[in-house]
Amino acid sequence: MAIIEDRLFRKIRKQVGKAIGDFDLIEEGDRIAVAVSGGKDSYTLLHILDSLRRRAPVRYELITVNVHPGFPGYRTEPLAQHLKEYGFANRMELTDCYQIIETKRRPGSSYCSFCARLRRGVLYSVMDELGCNKLALGHHADDFIETLLLNQFFVGTLKAMSPKLQADNGRHTVIRPLVYVEERDIVEFSYANDFPTIACACPAGSDGDRNRRRMKRLIKDLSGDIPHLRGSLLGALGNIQPRHLLDKRFTEF
Repeated sequence: MAIIEDRLFRKIRKQVGKAIGDFDLIEEGDRIAVAVSGGKDSYTLLHILDSLRRRAPVRYELITVNVHPGFPGYRTEPLAQHLKEYGFANRMELTDCYQIIETKRRPGSSYCSFCARLRRGVLYSVMDELGCNKLALGHHADDFIETLLLNQFFVGTLKAMSPKLQADNGRHTVIRPLVYVEERDIVEFSYANDFPTIACACPAGSDGDRNRRRMKRLIKDLSGDIPHLRGSLLGALGNIQPRHLLDKRFTEF
């Protein structure tokens, strides 16, 4: 089944293309590992990057990587079948992340954050094996905005995500091409194409990321009165005025 290349598809592809151009996300000869979880975001990211690859003036490769966290009930068969049908090179990596989380996580710490760090480490190792220099993640505009609010409300920092980030090891670059794409468009695109989304099967269930869901509800509620809220918050991340903040590193007195 071919991807439906309708108005929404073209809108998302244009937004991803703009992000790639604005932040130099993809360059000639890149070998990109695309993290695929079986969720709507990673399916959308993969198919849009593949469409752009066939049209782009620069040559780059895509290799999909799925990290199986070892959660009981996590089934990758629908994802593997989808990737096979569309001809994507794929690496399925079975891990013991679940056991590590259960034994090493500090009481009261975030289940989701610990799991994400472990999986990122696995992805970096697989990238080295596959010769990939970049890792594409499916974080979208709403993720950027929610992270900004989470850090302000619960950490006390002005911090969100970066569309392009050099990993601490200096060998890998993380890119987030969906930075301009709103989640509601991804939901619609995924539904229209009947992507075989799979549940993460996380044992933490609905408690895993409670605060992020609170931010999501807050944004939704405020957007009823402020239609341009998401655009304004995302735009603020690219319009910093350091002299009007309290960080002494940026003051002139």
